[in-house]
Amino acid sequence: MNHTPTQPAKRPAATANEPQAEHTAESTLLQPEERVLSTLEADGTRRWLKPRVSPGRFFNRRRIVAYFLIALFTLLPYIPINGKPAILLDILNREFTILGYTFLPTDTLPLALFALSVLISIFLLTALFGRVWCGWACPQTVYMEYVFRPIERLFEGTAGRGGTAKRAVAGWRKVARIVVYFLISFYLAHTFLAYFVGVANLRQWVFGSPLDHPVAFLVVMAVTGLMMFDFVYFREQLCIVACPYGRLQSVLLDRQSLIVTYDESRGEPRGKHKPKEGESRGDCIDCEMCVSTCPTGIDIRDGLQLECIHCAQCIDACDAIMTKVNKPTGLIRYSSQEAVEEGRRRLFRPRVILYPAVLAVLFTALLVTLTTKSEVDASVLRSAGALHTISEGKVVNRLRLKLTNRTDRAATYTVAVVDEPRITLRLTEKQLTVEPGRIHRVGLIVYAEPELFVNGTAMVDLAIRNGEHEVKRIRTPLVGPDRVEPTP
Repeated sequence: MNHTPTQPAKRPAATANEPQAEHTAESTLLQPEERVLSTLEADGTRRWLKPRVSPGRFFNRRRIVAYFLIALFTLLPYIPINGKPAILLDILNREFTILGYTFLPTDTLPLALFALSVLISIFLLTALFGRVWCGWACPQTVYMEYVFRPIERLFEGTAGRGGTAKRAVAGWRKVARIVVYFLISFYLAHTFLAYFVGVANLRQWVFGSPLDHPVAFLVVMAVTGLMMFDFVYFREQLCIVACPYGRLQSVLLDRQSLIVTYDESRGEPRGKHKPKEGESRGDCIDCEMCVSTCPTGIDIRDGLQLECIHCAQCIDACDAIMTKVNKPTGLIRYSSQEAVEEGRRRLFRPRVILYPAVLAVLFTALLVTLTTKSEVDASVLRSAGALHTISEGKVVNRLRLKLTNRTDRAATYTVAVVDEPRITLRLTEKQLTVEPGRIHRVGLIVYAEPELFVNGTAMVDLAIRNGEHEVKRIRTPLVGPDRVEPTP
């Protein structure tokens, strides 16, 4: 990572002839030689980036990927898998539906395995391909570079080429641009909400009065406002300042990871003019096209930097210039630090082997967990109050049975004691019907003969049936009198 602190420029010592007023607080401050951030000027004011458009092979490929991802983002809530939305994150009911499988509140283990699998997958992709997510698939980059910037260029008269407008932009164009931004953000906010409430609820709310669903309306307006703030004002600073992934890359990348890199050995020394006789000159003509086209405003020739999102805009720009000056392309290219410096790249290394091994274990555990799940989850808890009572010569335990119906239809369950006639039970409800995906709690009153208890404990097996089919069997302890079993 190229983050060498800049040294303050040395200031000449004051002479006797200089007025004392020159020795102000400003003269004692450290003055940076360069910008601290690519979006800040040396004096701390905002540097607004207007990147040039550099069409090329990577730009065209990214555009195809971007439009595909935009369509996918829009359609995912509407795509059914196994009769369920492809993705539905129902936070209120604590149910997450992902690719047709619904994770219920009782699915702590499979949900944790899934989250860990996603996290390790990110580590693996970063180790192999660098920040490919940032430049090719991140929603911030996709919408900024292929929706909002093209609209901005259209209204500023720089469509197809980008950069700063050659003349002042008319006021009506600025207003029209903001209106279009608002409409797009409003649409995206509704799409975003569909991931959390479902398209059926969203459709009803869209055509209904906001007074009937004020919370959802406020959520949409808040998300719209945040998107407007992001894409109108904050923009690339989200990647540079706010996103934690850029800061993680220093530990996720290694010298063999794929990055956008400048071949310094071939490009230096750079120069705009033709070399003099006997002077050695590199291939870089210092046109700074790689800088003017960068969406985060950095100079890739300074080395690997936190702000680089691996979008390959500089590669397309440099290749076009190299073609014009009849020099080989690839001065800036996708490569690795080791490949550029040593001429070789190792694909297999410890982390590239370790990450897939961990992923294989996690996916196997997740698959086993999902395939062995029964259609009902059940657990028994003890009710508040006395641990046990005696009624008509029998030991009475009051328990709470929690059932989770994991099927897509309502089910009526029965509970019975397994192979122990000296234990009987009674439910506090006559009919135990549980709606699909819901949790139901019911009281159990268990009667047991005193001779069953050894050291104050007896075990009972309960069979839970759906009709004639046994769907779950659980074993739970009963508490009774502290009778010690006689020794033989």
